[in-house]
Amino acid sequence: MKNLAQSFLTPAEQQQITNCVQQAEKQTSGEIVPMVVSASHDYPMAAVSGAACIALPLSLLAARIIGSYFWLAPDNMWLFLASFILFFLAAHQLVQRVPRLKAAFLSAGSIDEEVHEAATMAFFNENLYRTRAENGILLFISVFERRVCVLGDRGINEKITPERWQEIVDLVTDGIKNNRQCEAICEAINRIAEILREFFPIETDDKDELHNLIIT
Repeated sequence: MKNLAQSFLTPAEQQQITNCVQQAEKQTSGEIVPMVVSASHDYPMAAVSGAACIALPLSLLAARIIGSYFWLAPDNMWLFLASFILFFLAAHQLVQRVPRLKAAFLSAGSIDEEVHEAATMAFFNENLYRTRAENGILLFISVFERRVCVLGDRGINEKITPERWQEIVDLVTDGIKNNRQCEAICEAINRIAEILREFFPIETDDKDELHNLIIT
């Protein structure tokens, strides 16, 4: 999953988004930071539960086939355990390396929780809380989970309710589903700028305080 963020946008698309942020910030003193991460969490238990689900039926079948071949009982416990360990180890590596397979063993609730936690940590790690007017806003995209999160600093949250950002989340999420992530991100950035402009118009001494795009 380490390369998911890098392959999510081509170099040309990354530059397009950077240019879009720069143009958007000419309309508002707010700081807009799109961030793309490969995954919000490693989800180790998904690999464990996935490996167990795959290994169990295969072990039962293998014990029956091998047991009959060597004149052993089909329910031989030692034969089953040996088969289970081998299949579990192989399945664990498979689930770990295939994102779509791993995602099948995750619940929506755990995904939402991990993405929101990762977005919150990124907000502070990237110093979005340290802008002069407390008006930094993070557009967080987690590729593996196909989730989007929008977080605003205190100055923004005092004037704009978090619920208003749901349209931005829906816009980018739909774009990802339709394989037009670059266009959707640019549209979202422009829409964020329109909203921020109402409360944080551009100032004569405005400075670009944060990154225009973060890929990790």
